[in-house]
Amino acid sequence: QVQLVQSGGGLVQAGGSLRLSCAASGRTFDTYGFSRHAMAWFRQAPGKEREFVATTFWTGSSTSYGTQYADSVKGRFTISRDNAKNTVDLQMNSLKPEDTAVYYCATKLVGTPRYDYWGQGTQVTVSS
Repeated sequence: QVQLVQSGGGLVQAGGSLRLSCAASGRTFDTYGFSRHAMAWFRQAPGKEREFVATTFWTGSSTSYGTQYADSVKGRFTISRDNAKNTVDLQMNSLKPEDTAVYYCATKLVGTPRYDYWGQGTQVTVSS
């Protein structure tokens, strides 16, 4: 069984900051190691499809990790991981009302096509 337990989120005024955290546990991490899993954040706003926000992934070279961001959050959001604690965070700065959504943590083993495991979702609301 794989669990992604999210924390953080809430209500903030535009221009403010929030931090989301995701703690991972379960068989896939025990078998392959947390470090070999790509960790990502997605979000879904009311009436819209779920969209990619950010990811951190092992590049295959020693302890090198890459990151990617959606254009809409570049320069404002930062994804980070702690492989010793099996956690991934999303620091969100300069929040805008259009960032309002339910945010989901997700994971997949590097080299596999789909994100197989998802967190429970966390509401982020940015007021104008």
